[in-house]
Amino acid sequence: MGEISNNSSSAGIDLSQFYQVFFEEAGENLELMEQKLLELNVDAADDEEMNAIFRCAHSVKGGAATFGFSDVAALTHQMETLLDKLRRHELTPTSAMVDVLLAAGDALKAQLAVHQGSASSAPDTSELLGRIRAMAEGQVPPAPAKAAAPAPAAVVSSTLKSMPVPKAQTRAIELVVGPLEKPETADALSELFKEIEDLGTIEPLDGGRAADGMRRFRVVTTTSDSELLDLFTFHVARELIQMRPTDPGFGFFPENAGAPPEENPVDPGYGFFDPLPDATPADAAPAPAAAESNDAAAPAPVAVAAAPKAAAKADAKVASPDQATLRVSIEKVDQLINLVGELVITQAMLAQNSREGQLNQQLLAGLTDLERNTRDLQEAVMSIRMIPMSMVFNRFPRMLRDLAAKLDKKVELVTQGEATELDKSLVEKITDPLTHLVRNSCDHGIELPAERLAKGKPEHGTITLVASHQGGSIVIEVRDDGKGLSRQKLISKARERGIDAPDSMTDQEVYALIFAPGFSTADVVTDVSGRGVGMDVVKKNIASLGGTVEIDSAEGYGMSVKVRLPLTLAIMDGMSIGVGDECYILPLASVVESFQVAPGMIKTIGGSGRVVEVRDEFMPVIDLERVFEVPRFDFEHVSNIMVVVEAEGARVALLVDELLGQQQVVVKNLEANYRKVQDVSGATIMGDGRVALILDTGSLVRRTRH
Repeated sequence: MGEISNNSSSAGIDLSQFYQVFFEEAGENLELMEQKLLELNVDAADDEEMNAIFRCAHSVKGGAATFGFSDVAALTHQMETLLDKLRRHELTPTSAMVDVLLAAGDALKAQLAVHQGSASSAPDTSELLGRIRAMAEGQVPPAPAKAAAPAPAAVVSSTLKSMPVPKAQTRAIELVVGPLEKPETADALSELFKEIEDLGTIEPLDGGRAADGMRRFRVVTTTSDSELLDLFTFHVARELIQMRPTDPGFGFFPENAGAPPEENPVDPGYGFFDPLPDATPADAAPAPAAAESNDAAAPAPVAVAAAPKAAAKADAKVASPDQATLRVSIEKVDQLINLVGELVITQAMLAQNSREGQLNQQLLAGLTDLERNTRDLQEAVMSIRMIPMSMVFNRFPRMLRDLAAKLDKKVELVTQGEATELDKSLVEKITDPLTHLVRNSCDHGIELPAERLAKGKPEHGTITLVASHQGGSIVIEVRDDGKGLSRQKLISKARERGIDAPDSMTDQEVYALIFAPGFSTADVVTDVSGRGVGMDVVKKNIASLGGTVEIDSAEGYGMSVKVRLPLTLAIMDGMSIGVGDECYILPLASVVESFQVAPGMIKTIGGSGRVVEVRDEFMPVIDLERVFEVPRFDFEHVSNIMVVVEAEGARVALLVDELLGQQQVVVKNLEANYRKVQDVSGATIMGDGRVALILDTGSLVRRTRH
């Protein structure tokens, strides 16, 4: 920090005010560079593509040099040299060059994370700089120290059978979580260890009491750090998790917590900025490169590095690069400003008319304008929160590239519907479940090239990501053309684990078995997957967002997982209905039609169940008065209006007293403010101040199935 402060004060300009802008622009340039590198055809490289990649590196270098981030400038300078020779056709691009440039991009992200304050240590780039320099000089660089690819699955399997030593040894970790607004959130981590077998044990070190919002646990496990982090981030933000060794035991992988330290650990006394590369101690402990991490979707490869307690408190309020700002187009901001101006003018008109006593037609017209402008304003504000699914999809090409190389498979990624928009808060929460689904498709679904050729398939497997709007929901589908799910294998595995799985189960019920805690069909536990620590958490987290998961499969041809989510958690279009003196809200996207009940339309079956025939289709009838035990004082009244709603592929008819209208409602979380109520997904406040419950149509449909 001192170096930059001196430079800034001598020039009379405080450069720190521009740091955040630089970090945002550098992150965008690195993302664009990675995307261009992944799309680059090394056999016929386009000049414009090479120029675009060069410009990305040059922009990062210029900003880093301006702010005194010498380590970033040194690495981008070497990248520039190599890229400049490539774009001038002095060198021919190769796959090895793409690999080293991708690795350099990962290292730059890690270095920027340190300068931004979201990580505590940067990787040692001396070997990487040497490889880039050698390539720029036309030499064949030495292979990286950790470049040995893992053996294919079949080889791993035979090796494990011949080795009596387990792949990972038991080790103890101190887990520090926080600071948390609600420290009891960390208790969910303990529940994971109860639900998932073979994960290990966890015990609180703080007696269950938080200090400054920090919770501490002792974990004894054989699971790698990356798998634990994937699991924990379903409940706690990644940047709030730290793992430290508590005893000298360490696992099979060198990046695991508890691994022996380097002989000469780096002095932790450095400030905010790293010294020049030639001044960096040669024996600085390197952090693992992002390419070696199991979770390629992580924004920074050193995000889980153990930080000192003081640094943890100082960094607690530093937002991660992904969450620091929300950028929107100028057109949306202009639209918002114009609508606010219209609203102010309408309000001024109403105030003037009321003072002058003109309270009839002009006041009514003004109120109408106010209602229309307010609705437009609401929609404009919500559109700012909506971001395209491409923000999620763009992180998967790199992850699949690294994972396919690790598994010795050939995989192509196809994306559709990238322009489909989803609420930003939902995008942040759906990213980890989607990452797990994509990894599962690559690891469990797609076969090895030789196996695919033997089945008459192309050796390249295809994973397809599709996003689309359906009514008031967004559907995200992860589809692959791999081996699909084996019904008999799922039933056998379930019976081995003591799960009741009769042969009479439907295919959908059999496929749903993979959501059982700890359930896995993998024959071999690898560092990629096989412990069964993911699918149950995926379903639980999607359900917490008000979404559902549907699985379809054809053995030998592939499988599909569809995630259905509401477009936003904040505002929805609803239809208000009256039952007795109570008012309820139905999601408008679920409403199909409404009609008056004629005598004889409702028929009783099975003694208690009732159905209604609508255009030659029989559907169950649900009397909301009975479901919610609504008190009624006009005992002779009979409900004669039905509203047909659709959810989870089925329809039911709701018996109500009256239809009150439709409007946009602001959704309030009922569970956070009160408790979980069956058949209710939330609540809202009506115009007259009353609280109206928002009905969970999916839960009502499931009620009729039982």
